[in-house]
Amino acid sequence: MEEKDIKEIKDIERSLIKTYRRDIFKKFVKAINEYELIEPNDKIAVAISGGKDSLTLAKLMQELKRHNKIPFELEFIAMDPGYLPENRNRLVFNCEKLGIPVKVHESDVFEVAEKMSQGKSPCYMCARMRRGNLYARAKELGCNKLALGHHFDDVIETVMLNIIYAGDFKTMMPKLKSQNFEGLELIRPMYLVHEEAIIRFMNSTGLRALDCACTVTEKKSGNKRFFVKDLIKKLKEDNENVDINILRATENVNFDQILGYKKGKDKHSFLEFY
Repeated sequence: MEEKDIKEIKDIERSLIKTYRRDIFKKFVKAINEYELIEPNDKIAVAISGGKDSLTLAKLMQELKRHNKIPFELEFIAMDPGYLPENRNRLVFNCEKLGIPVKVHESDVFEVAEKMSQGKSPCYMCARMRRGNLYARAKELGCNKLALGHHFDDVIETVMLNIIYAGDFKTMMPKLKSQNFEGLELIRPMYLVHEEAIIRFMNSTGLRALDCACTVTEKKSGNKRFFVKDLIKKLKEDNENVDINILRATENVNFDQILGYKKGKDKHSFLEFY
């Protein structure tokens, strides 16, 4: 990449607050306030994969700390799961250009996930192992929260994926207490930020973010998430509110008009109340 095409940090930060205030920063702050994601004296580990989402989240968290009256601490953590040297170098380069003091630690997640997947796609196993690794690192650094870069589109796509392929109704939560790491909570501050805005912002910086960077498999056109993404896009051609309505549906479940629900491991039927 040509360094002359990359914006100065001060210009990148100014654009996030001004140019992208409506589409990114205000929605970021709204999610934090609406879902009570940050509290005074939190120590938050911000997970950085090197992709557009995590890099944008890192800059948002920096700007929030700079302008917010609530005191909290930040740690920027990145795991090298077995990247090729050029991908590892690009991750570090991008963080330096964005002024993100990232702490990179080594792991063998790619290799182990491939072995454990036994010839099947290792993506699910890889994602679980990466999450656990990041939780452990956040715990080591004395953090009580781990921030991930999932955005609005991830949330609604997950709803549709579960309905179509898993036969259940659930989504990503804006915050979630860890079951395996006591005292740690996962938060998703970009819960209301649309992916399209993140892409525009990252393109404006002049930086080239990492994609998946997996050394085991490549993204394929048949990936279920890509199918759902395209499905939602097509539905929006007839109803521009399809995406926000999917999110609203998760907030407006009418228990008087569903056949059943699950609470923990217990399954309940409408016949219990009929």
